[in-house]
Order: sequence, then C-alpha cells, then structure tokens
Amino acid sequence: MPEHTEPIIRVRNLVKRFDGKAVLDGINLDVYPGETMIVMGGSGCGKSTLLRCMIGSYRIDEGSIELFGRDIARMNETELNEVRKKFGILFQSGALFNSMTIAENVALPLQEHTDLAPEIINIQVKIKLELVGLREHANKYPAQISGGMKKRAGLARALALDPRILFYDEPSAGLDPVTSAEIDRLILDLTRKLHVTSVVVTHEMDSAFTIADRMAMLDKGRVLAIENRGWFDALRSTPAELAQQFSENQQLIRQFLRGDADGPITRRKASTNYQEDLLGGPVEEQVPSMPSIMTTRAKALDAVKE
Repeated sequence: MPEHTEPIIRVRNLVKRFDGKAVLDGINLDVYPGETMIVMGGSGCGKSTLLRCMIGSYRIDEGSIELFGRDIARMNETELNEVRKKFGILFQSGALFNSMTIAENVALPLQEHTDLAPEIINIQVKIKLELVGLREHANKYPAQISGGMKKRAGLARALALDPRILFYDEPSAGLDPVTSAEIDRLILDLTRKLHVTSVVVTHEMDSAFTIADRMAMLDKGRVLAIENRGWFDALRSTPAELAQQFSENQQLIRQFLRGDADGPITRRKASTNYQEDLLGGPVEEQVPSMPSIMTTRAKALDAVKE
C-alpha cells in the first residue's frame, strides 16, 4: 500500500485473555481502504476472537483497535453503536431471523437506524438483494432457501447501511465447492463495485487465495506473517527440498497453506506426553470423578438405596 495511505483499521499490541490465558498476545495489524485482508490460521489460533474484538463484541485487555481513526476500545456502548453503523458483518451461519422473510431481514437495519420512508426502504432492499442475486427470492423465509442463499441473504443485510468495511466470518464454511466459488466471486464483485474494505476470517485456502490482497497468518494468538498474496503463494509452491532451508515459522505457514500431513504443526501435536496425560497429570486437568449431570441409571440406583 502507498505510504501516504492511512489504515482504515489499525490494531496495536492487542491482548485478549480468557480466564487469565492470553488468546491474543500482542497482535499488530493494519488494514487499508479498499483492500481484502485475509486472517487465517488453524483452529484455536485466535482468528475468530480477533474478529470479535474488531467489531467490539469482546472488550480487550490491552492495546488498541482503531476503526476510521477512532479507538473503539475506549468507547462506551452508545459511541460503539454509532461506529457499528459504518461496517457490516456476515456471520458464519448467516444469522438470519427465521420468522422474517429475506426482504424483511434486509430491511431491518434500515428500519432501526434510518428515518427513510417505507417505499424508499423497499427500493433499497431490492437493490441490495439484486447485488447478491436474490431479488426474486425476497418473500421466502430462511427455511425455504439453501445454505449458500442464506449466506448471500446475510451479505445483503450486511450491505443495508452502505458500510465502508465488511467483516466476513468463514464465508465458505459448510458450502459445496461450486457454491463456495460463487461466494468468492460475489465478494470480489462487491469489493470492485462498492469499493468496500473487507476483512475475511477463513481457513479455506482456495477461497483465501482467490480473494486476498494481503494475508495475515496467526498461530497461538500471535501474528507469524503479514504479506501480500504473492508472498504466501510462493511459499506454498516451494518444493519440499528447498523448504528445508526455511525458518520454523515459514515451514509452519507452508504446511498450513498446503495442508500437508507432515511438518511443524503435526510435530508439535505429537510432542504432547500421552503417557503422562494418561497416567496422571495435574489434578485440575483430570476428568472429574463425579459427572456434573447425574445419569438416569445413577438416579434410579440412588432411589433404590433410599
């Protein structure tokens, strides 16, 4: 990105803890206007937690998150809600209201946050549904459409207030390859037409390499690399014999990108001491001797004893 361009999202020294454990540990990330940033990593790496911090769903423990030049970590709920009107979110499941039609789902943000007349809202809903190819399905309910259509309907709702930023949480999850490719094409098309900035959390590499401008790789709550798509593609395509010269982090990223069965990730998993875990580790890590919910059989035996 040009040096004079200011980030639309700026994350600095972000720390988020749960029960005293740092799930995000010193994250630094810049996202620039008009680009598509992919945030990727294995399960439990912290990518979904990072997304929730960026939308203000989680309060952070340390650091700052600036959207549009304002630190949302220092805002109260009223101030945060005003900022939220400037971005849209596509949740993994679509998160549609089942009791509403597709059109009613898309209309809801406009009804709640604008003073537009009903006839203007109706026009806006048709425009948003046309953008995602669902205008002819406006009067259907979520139960009447496919998973891919639910994703597109969720995206239409995310676009309702003409956001400057779109956040995507696993947009291709649970979709067949053809539908996933259609969602990727839709994301690219919307980015080009609407000039929105996109942050996409995913572990689907085919999708990531299709839509990314830049990519950020997370591992154990830390950023291993933030580079353009070409850098990651070159790492992915490097032959195994040459990859032996890479650093441990680069080899880890390469294994993740390729989905290889052997590499630093699998060696790390195998290093866990199974025998110690089986025969007795720390007390707090053991399975409790008494279940928190008593089984029906146990209750019957207790009744007989009484």
